[in-house]
Amino acid sequence: MKHLQWFPGHMTAAMRMMEENLKAVDGVMIILDGRAPFSSINRKLDGLFKDKKILYVLNKCDLVEVKDVKYAVNKFREEGRAAVAVSALDKRTVDALYDAVFALFKDKIERNKQKGLFRPMRVMVAGIPNTGKSTIINALSGGKKTQTGNKAGVTRGKQWVRLKELELLDTPGTMPPAFDDQQTAKRLAYIGSMNDANIDFTDLAAELLQELCVKYSDLLKARYGIEEGSDTLDMFNSVCVKRGFLLKGGEYDYERAATAVIDDFRKGRIGKIFLD
Repeated sequence: MKHLQWFPGHMTAAMRMMEENLKAVDGVMIILDGRAPFSSINRKLDGLFKDKKILYVLNKCDLVEVKDVKYAVNKFREEGRAAVAVSALDKRTVDALYDAVFALFKDKIERNKQKGLFRPMRVMVAGIPNTGKSTIINALSGGKKTQTGNKAGVTRGKQWVRLKELELLDTPGTMPPAFDDQQTAKRLAYIGSMNDANIDFTDLAAELLQELCVKYSDLLKARYGIEEGSDTLDMFNSVCVKRGFLLKGGEYDYERAATAVIDDFRKGRIGKIFLD
């Protein structure tokens, strides 16, 4: 598979915009994909926000087993990072996120009250593309106030959203300028954080099937009839047979099979999967 990298020009402008707006916010929510929370940390943002209070939000946790969610959250907390698991579609977890934000700023809120200041906390919402930043903001606000989409790069400019006690700054998704670890890059491609137009889906699906075969062979068998120990071609053949992906003359349609595998993974149809 060719080297994966995606850092379009607008991301440089986005990083500059975030840096310019840091003085205007009390802290930062970094939205991560719960299926690959460690892979979806942009270390460049960690450095940018080092002087701010940060809450790491593991989104899409409805697509991950509870034990894996707990493992990831505990790992963050062991490192001294505030973290909370969320599914933007689950009001209970959204309420827990709201509480976690205010817990992060408890001391500052108390100091403001002692000074007679009663103002909303201002929080920047950041992360790599397609982790659900805008969806989280909409869930917190109780309505559709920001543009959302299921592909990378929907948000291109900053958007302020005012809640009763919070002001949230939605920012564009930004990737690291370079990837030293291609395993991390692949996982970000799996979850849709890179531009699909730049990716060979057949190669990507082959990599994903090989990775899932190690830990989730039971899910592959249930979904596609893939037998444990199958090689890549056999796995693609099984997908084609199971889904009826045939070309004229009875040949298998591997391109369609690859697209289906990636789509099935992203939408949780294969099962609950934790990549990290």
